[in-house]
Amino acid sequence: MVENVSTMTLTAQEKANLLDQVDLFAGLGGISLEAIAGHAIEVEFAPGHPIVRQGEVGAGFFLVVSGAARVIRDGDEIARLGPGEFFGELALLDRQPRIATVAADGPTTCLAIASWEFEQLLDEQPRLALGILRAVVRRLRAMSEPPRH
Repeated sequence: MVENVSTMTLTAQEKANLLDQVDLFAGLGGISLEAIAGHAIEVEFAPGHPIVRQGEVGAGFFLVVSGAARVIRDGDEIARLGPGEFFGELALLDRQPRIATVAADGPTTCLAIASWEFEQLLDEQPRLALGILRAVVRRLRAMSEPPRH
């Protein structure tokens, strides 16, 4: 469950501009970012507030707009996310419990798209699924391949 502290008001165009900077939506051609932005809401989180919790069934996708978030798995911080970075795409694909907790690291604003809204987007914009799959593959490769110099 997402508990918000307060909401701000971005226009659909401002949301689309933010989404346009995310690699998840890069190179999809023909997909209206305004249509995607129409499904997104802005949510602000207080410092330390959990945005999602490990073990809970995921109900959405999040894009960090401002601030930062810590990714914590089994009590250990494994990553930090900043503006333009996203999380929750796995939950959109498999509807399984979240593999990590993500908590606001200072005041943090996210764009959020609920899983049922994202499914509607996939029906309307099937090429979006390709973007999600490519992003997941990039993350899997980054975790499994040795660093190249």
